[in-house]
Amino acid sequence: MTVPFWVWAATMAGIVVLVAVDIWHARSPHEVSFREATLWSVIYIVVAIAFGVGLWVFMGSQPATEYFAGWLVEKSLSVDNLFIFAVILGQFAVPKRHQQKVLLWGVIGALVMRAIFILIGAAVISAFAFVFVIFGLFLIYTAYGLIRSHGAGPKDMSDNVAVRLTRRLVTVHEEDTAEGDAHDGRLTRRIGGRFGVTPLFIAVAVILSVDLVFALDSIPAIFGITQNAYLVFTANAFALLGLRALYFLLVGLLDRLVHLSYGLAFILAFIGVKLILLYLHEDVSTSIPEVPTWLSLVVIVATLAVVTVTSLVSTRGGKARDDAPAEPAGSGSTDRPAEPAPEHGPAVTGSEHDGTGSPTRRP
Repeated sequence: MTVPFWVWAATMAGIVVLVAVDIWHARSPHEVSFREATLWSVIYIVVAIAFGVGLWVFMGSQPATEYFAGWLVEKSLSVDNLFIFAVILGQFAVPKRHQQKVLLWGVIGALVMRAIFILIGAAVISAFAFVFVIFGLFLIYTAYGLIRSHGAGPKDMSDNVAVRLTRRLVTVHEEDTAEGDAHDGRLTRRIGGRFGVTPLFIAVAVILSVDLVFALDSIPAIFGITQNAYLVFTANAFALLGLRALYFLLVGLLDRLVHLSYGLAFILAFIGVKLILLYLHEDVSTSIPEVPTWLSLVVIVATLAVVTVTSLVSTRGGKARDDAPAEPAGSGSTDRPAEPAPEHGPAVTGSEHDGTGSPTRRP
């Protein structure tokens, strides 16, 4: 499927408008309410579905099916990324009123990185068909890593490679009582004639470094669904747009999605096998079966539905206990009263990183 230049241009313009709307909406620091997060999450999901319907009408069912399958994969991987984002925002004590600003920079950075990786991936695939096997094996290995690291506790992100590099290259103004709060929303600051960055900049740098790592398995995964660069890019773009709002919508439910890593592992392994079969079918023997796109879409939807239901059911008892009222005074309980939640919100468990500080996916 060849996409005309004007279609690319119109799509890029539309995405730029959506990003501009996101930037405009986040221009004033404020704590995002559940109602606001729900509204914007629904808007972006409707826009993504409407785009897929437009593909179906103007380009046919096959491109639309590939787009929806790719969008679901990237959206589910994005939800998994939110675990790491929650850990970063918590460990860097980013106030709730500035969290959307950090996440917005992360989304913009992810869009740029994905666009670059997609161009590179498309060029490599067109030149070397064997890269399908490499991508497939990489996805299978990633799936194995997700299962192996399931249940790992949170690790310290404050010594991430991006943190060390930033501190080495520029001055970090941790705080300044004359200027006010160190988390006043600014990314840079000049103190005593010396230019430097703020702790909020450090948090953004870590988010961007995480985006880079996540793109390494997200791009092979989407190329396992479709090799059309236009569909790969739009599926990624519409999955990332609205991620900021989705974070505030799901942050209270992240701890309950305990089986998500199993579902993502199965999906990534499935796509990895699909890529290997595609190479064997096209370059070795047509008698070797290939996985049709419609079957990929069914498998992805069914897997996500199953792990979501099993996660919510398995954590229902624990959630009910958490929500139960405290025992009245004089009942014999010696529990200390619960402390109020800090402004930056709870850090969600499940992040891990290797010895170099590079983050890996939260299972």
